[in-house]
Amino acid sequence: MVEAPGQGHVGARVTLGAGAQVHESAYVDDGAVVGEGSRVWHFAHVMGGAVIGARCSLGQNVVVMNTVRVGDNAKIQNNVSLYEGVELEADVFCGPSMVFTNVYNPRSAVSRKHEYRQTLVRRGASIGANATIVCGVTIGRYAFIGAGAVINRDVPDYALMAGVPARRIGWMSEAGHRLESVSGTAASPEQQLRCPGTGVLYQRTGEVVRPIELPNEVSA
Repeated sequence: MVEAPGQGHVGARVTLGAGAQVHESAYVDDGAVVGEGSRVWHFAHVMGGAVIGARCSLGQNVVVMNTVRVGDNAKIQNNVSLYEGVELEADVFCGPSMVFTNVYNPRSAVSRKHEYRQTLVRRGASIGANATIVCGVTIGRYAFIGAGAVINRDVPDYALMAGVPARRIGWMSEAGHRLESVSGTAASPEQQLRCPGTGVLYQRTGEVVRPIELPNEVSA
């Protein structure tokens, strides 16, 4: 691993935060930003113009294209490509070999670079191994995309998605546990849910889920 611009395959005009590390087999091109404490592992390639936040991990064979933005503490596992138009907020997890796209109807003989669709993955969301995210969607905060799922529409906050094409099969807590019903049913307009791992309560109203403010919390 190298820790300074100009060494290995790190361009001389790369902004490399304190403690950031780039493996000797990886490439970080001029104009890229790699945040404090982030790690770029074997055979990865971060192109110029990409911005990687602090404390991120980019696994083996990860490719980050121009204009891509990655928030702090994101974990991008092996063999993932972040194409132009993709943005990851903080604390996002991308499982091994999951796929993003940026053109809806590609043809090899037709240039559609001006038709890239934006894909936004909101804070804390997890995407399972081998899942496919069709471009132009937003994945909500703390949503959980199951392994092998195909996402072709927007995903609500906290939703648990599975299947091809994916459908919502439940709700997930911020801690990554499937929420259990405390009152009401899935067919009810309102339902109270609980995280079995932390005990935190959530309120579902229709397709909107949010944590219930605890008595000792102070509103901003």
